[in-house]
Parts: sequence; structure tokens; C-alpha cells
Amino acid sequence: MRALISTPDGPSPAEIQDVDEPSPASGELVLEVRFASLNRGELHLLEARPGWRPGQDVSGVVVQAASDGSGPPEGARAVALVDQAGWAERVAAPTSRVAPLPDGVEFGAGATLGVAGLTALRALRLGGNLLGRDVLVTGASGGVGRFAVQLAAIGGARVTAAVGSAARGEGLEGLGAAGIVTGDEDAGGPFDFVMEGVGGGSLERSVHALKPSGAVALYGTAAGQPARLGLIDFRGCPGARIQSFFIYSTDVGTFGRDLALLAGLMAEGKLRPQIGLEVSWRNLGAALESLRGRHVMGKAILRID
Repeated sequence: MRALISTPDGPSPAEIQDVDEPSPASGELVLEVRFASLNRGELHLLEARPGWRPGQDVSGVVVQAASDGSGPPEGARAVALVDQAGWAERVAAPTSRVAPLPDGVEFGAGATLGVAGLTALRALRLGGNLLGRDVLVTGASGGVGRFAVQLAAIGGARVTAAVGSAARGEGLEGLGAAGIVTGDEDAGGPFDFVMEGVGGGSLERSVHALKPSGAVALYGTAAGQPARLGLIDFRGCPGARIQSFFIYSTDVGTFGRDLALLAGLMAEGKLRPQIGLEVSWRNLGAALESLRGRHVMGKAILRID
């Protein structure tokens, strides 16, 4: 079969090469991949890991069911989150990280749910019950941010979306944002909970906008700059906290359960996929350049054709 292999010293960041077929363990199935999505972390890993097989978020059809009887059967449509090797014609996936993909959800939409969807869902849970609460989502134009705006609104929160420019805020009100702020503009508030994906000055502003005992879930540092924060910055919000969030530090054995929840919300029309770019996997370089230039609002996906 064929798969994308990282070639940082070659003419392109990765090349399609022939590789061995997957050899699944007893609790793994084999998925024929129809679509895969790109995550920003993969941009750096492609440069640092020669010969690496990238790809985490995948959707497709089960071509070999797990030998232990777990997971969807052969022929089922499915979505999965794997550690690597997903940018390929086929991939082995632990059934605990696989969920059925409802017929009403296209494969491309399903491929967006892995890292971005699970990060938004699980980080928002750190805020507890969101009904009637004020939530700020920074970096709201990205894949995680657009899912977070929708999921927080579904949970009953009043959502403010922070983006870098007015253009990047287009469509967010339709996803559930009650207000949109741009650049270094004051986000208002105060907020019970903040989904912080930018870091640096954005994190500083988020802390200053917290209510007493409020919380910031820090899941990303897109700004690439450290924040300057000290005890005095929490003077107006006693009891507030910053909590780090890493998707793979949560219970990976329940990824499948949460993927099923997200896919179900999509099938019901409550969660809308945010595909900013779709290309053939033969055109990976163009997709990577778009991501590096921050030209993609939402998720970039690869069509394994």
C-alpha cells in the first residue's frame, strides 16, 4: 500500500511511498482511509523526524474488524484517532479510539473530529457546567476554536470569540458566538472560563478578564511568546487558576466514546464541520504552506484518493 513519509531533506516535506500493510493487534481494526486532517503540531514534526509516518485524525471504512470482536464490523463507516501513520491508504487503529460515523456525516467532516474536536470537548469540561456562564474562546478561528465556540454554546454558555482580525471572525456568530473581539481589543467580561489557544499577551488578557475562582484552560501557544504573569495579575480574581491541557494526557481509552458523541452531534446538525481547506494528499505541500501562513480558518483535510 501507499503512505506519506516525511522527507525534510527532499524537495517536498513528505512523499507518497510504498510501505507494508498494517499488522493489527487483537484490539485493533484496519481502516481504509478516505480522509485525514492536518494538525499544526505535525508541521514541526515533519521537519524534525525524517522517515516518520504522520497522521492522527482519520475517517474511512473498516476493511478488517478487530480479531477480539470489539469495535465496528467490517464495512462500517468509522472515524478514529491514531498516534501516527494515518496519512495512508490503510491504518490500524485501537477500537477504543474508533467510533461509528453516521451515514449523514461525510468522511471529510468526520476527519476533523480527532485532535481538534476532542481538545475542544475535553478542555471545556474543565469549566464544569457551562449553562448560563460567560466563556471566552481565544484563537476562535482555528479548528479547536470553532469547535469550542459551538460546544460551549450547546452547553448553554454566553460565548465571546477572540480572533486576530475581523476577517477571521466571519461566521462565528452563526456558530453560537454572542460577541466577537479582534486583535488586542478588550474582550470585556468578566468570564467564568476561558479556552486559551494563543498564549503570550492573549493569556495575560484572559487572566485579567476572569471572575473570582474563574479558570483558563491553556491548550495552545499559537503566539509563540511567553506570557508575563505574576501573583498581582490575579488580584482582581482571587481563587482563579490557569490549567494546562494536553489531549494525550487525558484518558485515551475513551477517545472512541467522545468521538461518537461529536459525530452524533454532527449527524443531528448541532455541530457543524469547519473545513477551511480540502486537497488531495498528492498536494500536501500546498496545504502545509496554507497552515504555516495561517490562511486556513478551521481544519485542513487531505483526500486519500
